[in-house]
Amino acid sequence: MRKHALAATALTIAATGAHAGGIMRDGDRSQVLFEDGKNYLEFSTATVNPNVSGTVAGVLGSGNIQSSYQNYALSYKHQVNEKFSFAITGNEPYGANVTYVAGTPYPFSGSSAVLDTFAVTGLAKYNFSERVSAYGGVRIQALSGNLQIRTAGLPLPAVYNLQRDRDWQTGYVLGAAYQIPDIAMKVAITYESEIEHEFVDSLGLPFDVTIPQAVTLHAQSGIAKDTLLFGSIRWQEWTEFEIRPMDFLGGAVAIASEPSDIWTYEVGIGRRFTDHWSGAFTIGYEEDQGDVVGNLSGRDGYTSFGVAVKYETENWEITSGVRYIDVGSARTSIGANFTDNDAIAAGIKVGLRF
Repeated sequence: MRKHALAATALTIAATGAHAGGIMRDGDRSQVLFEDGKNYLEFSTATVNPNVSGTVAGVLGSGNIQSSYQNYALSYKHQVNEKFSFAITGNEPYGANVTYVAGTPYPFSGSSAVLDTFAVTGLAKYNFSERVSAYGGVRIQALSGNLQIRTAGLPLPAVYNLQRDRDWQTGYVLGAAYQIPDIAMKVAITYESEIEHEFVDSLGLPFDVTIPQAVTLHAQSGIAKDTLLFGSIRWQEWTEFEIRPMDFLGGAVAIASEPSDIWTYEVGIGRRFTDHWSGAFTIGYEEDQGDVVGNLSGRDGYTSFGVAVKYETENWEITSGVRYIDVGSARTSIGANFTDNDAIAAGIKVGLRF
């Protein structure tokens, strides 16, 4: 059952975070601490192809505003002894890549927004017993952005530019877990602190962009021979996120923001077919909040369906998965309606034990 538990939970990583709340692109990576083996190394990558478009008054079309993107992550875990282990992870937890097609009558035609992050997290875990453990660590995160807002036909500046090279800031991670190894049961809760990044507008006035705090609950349990039920619940305080420079309408309007905190749910079932092959099916969900969203978003909630397959030996494993995301309908502040949108995400993960 040990290997099967690892197989099913790892299957969800292949395309996780795709189109999740706010600008999240990758979830909690702390669970690498629970991988077996003295040394464990994993690399994962995902490709997401969204189709998100809307219209104003049913006539002026935005075109697809969400560009395809790739996401990468690398993790290493070392088991020092029966009680103590540590890990280091590098990933791209948040991002945005929005482009409105130029040369159309849509109000934001020619606008674009690119936001990138890179985070390195050092983690340590201590086992108080076979069942109870606690973990935590420090995160160093870089954020960069480049926004160009064109607002022809609206009572706003015709062109607005904002650029920020990588700003490095720190946060922390704390967590605890309870396990019953005989039935592959694990319940773990992880807290990730907010991280405030410093921006400066064209007038030299500083303002902060906050990547908000988050809490993720992971759970899994064997429910039958070679069968595992698993899932997660994540809350993130997205109401703390906004990009509001003072030189854009005196700070009266945020360029980007999230009107609600967001809960993200995922549940799945994994099944071992042979000594080497296993598979999983997952369902993901975020409630459509019914909010008026920012004009650099175009989405509100989602439902996703994913399948994944894994091949493993004693020392290495490879997981691949694909996920279909039904993107929730949204209405923006200029009255644009975004409906009938979706995305496809595919990913692969390679793990090595030595």
